[in-house]
Amino acid sequence: MKKPAVLTGALWGALFTLPLLAVLYVGLSVAGLPFAPFEMFDWIARALPGGLITFGIDTMVSVIIALGLPTSETAKTAEQLMAIVFTIGIGAVVGAIFFAVMNATQKARNDLLPGLVVGLGFGLPLYVMGLAVSSSVTMVEPLRAAVWTLGVFVAWGYALSLVWNHFAFAPRASAAATAPNAEALDRRRFLVQMGAGAAVITVVGAGVGTLLRRDTATRVADASALPSAQSTAETTPLPNAGDSVQPAPGTRPEVTPIDNHYRIDINTLPPAVAEAGYVLPIVNRLSGSSGETVREFTLDEIRAMPPTDAYITMSCISNRLGGDLISTTRWTGVSMQYFLEQVGVPEGATHLRMVSADGFDETVALDLIANDERVMLTWAWDGEPLRQQHGFPLRIHIPDLYGMKQPKWITLMEFLDRDEDGYWVRRGWDKDAVVRATSVIDTVAVNETFESNGATFVPVGGIAWAGDRGISAVQVRVDNGAWEDAQVRAPISDRTWVLWRYDWAFAEGSHTFEVRCTEGDGTPQIEERADVRPSGATGIVRYSI
Repeated sequence: MKKPAVLTGALWGALFTLPLLAVLYVGLSVAGLPFAPFEMFDWIARALPGGLITFGIDTMVSVIIALGLPTSETAKTAEQLMAIVFTIGIGAVVGAIFFAVMNATQKARNDLLPGLVVGLGFGLPLYVMGLAVSSSVTMVEPLRAAVWTLGVFVAWGYALSLVWNHFAFAPRASAAATAPNAEALDRRRFLVQMGAGAAVITVVGAGVGTLLRRDTATRVADASALPSAQSTAETTPLPNAGDSVQPAPGTRPEVTPIDNHYRIDINTLPPAVAEAGYVLPIVNRLSGSSGETVREFTLDEIRAMPPTDAYITMSCISNRLGGDLISTTRWTGVSMQYFLEQVGVPEGATHLRMVSADGFDETVALDLIANDERVMLTWAWDGEPLRQQHGFPLRIHIPDLYGMKQPKWITLMEFLDRDEDGYWVRRGWDKDAVVRATSVIDTVAVNETFESNGATFVPVGGIAWAGDRGISAVQVRVDNGAWEDAQVRAPISDRTWVLWRYDWAFAEGSHTFEVRCTEGDGTPQIEERADVRPSGATGIVRYSI
């Protein structure tokens, strides 16, 4: 018996993890089965201290911004890559440990049992982590998910066991002069076959998975299921269509296409909530109650309630100055006031806790809902059902608050007689999370100059937003000169950003532009620079060209 090197085990452990990932990816793409690396990554993100997670997020966002890439899309891709690389690393470590243990304990060839043990040892913890986060397994029965995940990892372990046994118990050559060459050729042939098989499975699996992958941007329900009154934004002129102020060329669209709407959440992959059979329970969790269900609603019953529509801007509290984690679209849903009338609020209830399919939670005061009919339980964006990555089947809108206070993928509501901190509040973010006024320069359109009264002008433009408090003025300053008023286009609604435009008299050279805004009641934007944590970024956006 020979004792293969531990590093050889690490190499083969990592190599065999590649086809394992490809096979798991096919299962995810074809049947929505768990993808263990992402489940593990999500579990780690929930288990680590909030400060450490925030530090990691800040570092990743800094790199993304430095590279000039879109924040939310790139961040999710980076998370997925980290999960995959981490899993390959674990495969290498497990392979090294396996070879070391086999070298110390095995005296005879045994392919099956050691492979079973090492495969379960690798896969079972990852499967348990997946159960704990309960996101991508939402649409899959636990037994089916377990059989699939553990079966793939056992196959990985069996392949690794074959390799160790081959190295340890390969037939020794005779003393004939050509025998060593024959032995080497036999071993080389085995290794090439195993490596080629792993490569083929990896390439074919990844290709098939990519072809069959359910696009998370695809509608998860037919738009025809919505009330007929819901028309798409493209067929309806915007409420401010007649405003004379035209955006500067290069300013972002006034309404964000859903494909481009930012996505920030706690999941590597968005939770998959099945429309068929969906029921929203509303439970009494007041002190001394038995936790009885007050009401239950199907999605069809909620959609049949009197709808309300509004164009709404939403931003992430972690959006940096001038960042792209802010978007505007048309929301459709039912007023939470009406919804709670149908439920019947238990006596003594003061708060409503909302729980998401991914375990995220947040609490809203019932007084806030009672005093603001605009708080909305939402089922559609831009006239179509919410997409999977944006919160299907239900999410909530609360005016003037950052996105961290507005759960998606709502699967449970609970009446409470007390306030409770939500997911991100427990991790050190602002409990109130009220939107801070911000103004951004999108464009200095040097290629769109125009002549007026013998002078050349350059259009400058962007957005300003202060939640539902509105914007009364926007000012621009060039090269530390005087602040000059910009033109402000009428907002689409009382909850959207405004587009502004400033036509600057051209002067050749390098210049720095700055912008600031004033809220609807005359409150000036905070000019002192502050980080996003814990209450949202403040400061002046500068644009040099």
